[in-house]
Amino acid sequence: MDGIYTLNIFVGDLFLTLFLYLYILATIIAPFYLKKKGKISKFAARKTVHLLTGLVVLFAPFLSRPYGRFWAVLVAFSLTIIVYNTEKNSKIKILGELYQAIGEEAEDKLNRSYLQGPFHYCVSITFLITLFVILGFWEDQIYLPIAGILIMIISDTLASVVGKKYGKIKINLSWTGTTRSLEGSLVFMATAFLLAYFSFYVFGFLYRALSIEVVFLYSIVTAIVSTVIELVSPSTWDDLTVPIISTLVMWIALFFI
Repeated sequence: MDGIYTLNIFVGDLFLTLFLYLYILATIIAPFYLKKKGKISKFAARKTVHLLTGLVVLFAPFLSRPYGRFWAVLVAFSLTIIVYNTEKNSKIKILGELYQAIGEEAEDKLNRSYLQGPFHYCVSITFLITLFVILGFWEDQIYLPIAGILIMIISDTLASVVGKKYGKIKINLSWTGTTRSLEGSLVFMATAFLLAYFSFYVFGFLYRALSIEVVFLYSIVTAIVSTVIELVSPSTWDDLTVPIISTLVMWIALFFI
């Protein structure tokens, strides 16, 4: 029976992993196709990919234990390799066209024009998932990296969209080389609180790892910390700094509660 059970787990993880790859592919191809047809702008295409692709992290807890955690690392790592090789002068035509569809002006100025922002996005997901697998915190503290990643993919996207359209009060920090707005930052903070609360509640409180009071406190602190980090980070680096630093700060805070 144990052998059959193990085989069933393996097959289940395999099918879920294949689904994750298909989902990621769809979230990249759809905006790419719409941009190529002139239906959406490059900004909209990039933000759509940014928003939808990272949502695969929500499926991570449904992979089996202990086997599934390594499938999650594999998915994140392989996507990181693909994005790193998506560059302006790629010998692979589709990767070169993808760069043209969602690449930013700041990335054109790099010594090697590649998708620096999305690469950092993938690195942060891979790093956090791998870290929590190695530390053995996959089951008990998975809510931490999920919160950091959700904030990166949703709060950052909404803040950018709102700031671009409605931002009136500009915030210029010279070392970032990026102009942000107070309106965008407030949207970032509000949504970061909601996303952190969602993650801590669903994967923390409901699994009896956190009390409801700690969920609320964590959410407030995470929202403030992540907003400050996003504000002081260059736009091509915030996909790396926001999730990783926010997650590590909250992880350290565990020892004081």
